[in-house]
Amino acid sequence: MNIQSPALEKGEAASETMAAFKGIGTADPSDYFALMKPRVMSLVVFTAWVGLIAAPVSVSLWKMITVVLCIAVGAGASGALNMWYDADIDAAMSRTKKRPVPRGVVRAETALTFGVIMSAFSVLALTMVSNYLAAGILAFTIFFYAVIYTMWLKRSTPQNIVIGGAAGAFPPMIGWVAATGTITLDAVVLFLIIFLWTPPHFWALALYKTGDYEKVGVPMMPNIRGAKSTRFQIFIYAILLAFICAVPVITGLGGMIYAVIAGIMNLGFLALSFKVWKSRAGEQADAADEASLYAVKSGDLAARNLFAFSIVYLFVIFGALAAESLMGGTL
Repeated sequence: MNIQSPALEKGEAASETMAAFKGIGTADPSDYFALMKPRVMSLVVFTAWVGLIAAPVSVSLWKMITVVLCIAVGAGASGALNMWYDADIDAAMSRTKKRPVPRGVVRAETALTFGVIMSAFSVLALTMVSNYLAAGILAFTIFFYAVIYTMWLKRSTPQNIVIGGAAGAFPPMIGWVAATGTITLDAVVLFLIIFLWTPPHFWALALYKTGDYEKVGVPMMPNIRGAKSTRFQIFIYAILLAFICAVPVITGLGGMIYAVIAGIMNLGFLALSFKVWKSRAGEQADAADEASLYAVKSGDLAARNLFAFSIVYLFVIFGALAAESLMGGTL
């Protein structure tokens, strides 16, 4: 007969809890790759590449590959540092509880070390293959995401996504500066497109994930200002985004191909944002499947549709700029 005392059971439970946050050292390479937030990294890599090829200078293939790799590693390092610091809330949220640290396959201290080493490597490598300004912006981006956003803004203000969105908006500027050595109006416009896209993108998700954020105390806009206010702000940001997307046509960064594609995509973004504004999304959280990004209750369909479209939107907008650059100039 196998008899365990309550004290022993309690000790085992405590050990399991500690394992969830410190890890049990059973990670494989895919777990370390997951630490780098590969889905986010794919967007970073693509927009950084567009910044490189849209710049009005010729960049060798070798430099292009190494610069994009450095930016990708820096973005991955930021993700690892974010997962180290947010292990406590990640373990409680349905959307993030299967990440490597809360799942117990990567130690929190290991994630921290991994992030710091990768951060230093990415900045030093970018310094060697491009210039000090690009490397400095990359270093600032990592610091901004890991410290300003993750450690401060995320848990202290409903404007966390608005201000913290700057971290995700820097990659195309870094690519541009790595190619040219200077910050120009066009580089700032590339930054602003992502900066203004970020709030409606994340708030659409937050509208049907309010319960997740509520239980961990993260002050997302729907939780603090309410769903109605958040829906209205999403529409306002969609209008601002449409205006800033017109600027590349004025500056010459984008030509007719970009103008047509950006016009169509922004009409779609505005229409979906308007539907969110007029819907009751966020009034009854949460998602139908808490662990899913897309399975939602009927009342939240408008928010889910905007969130899904927003991902495609950004790739298409930057893809249009890339297509014109690859064809040898604006048309």
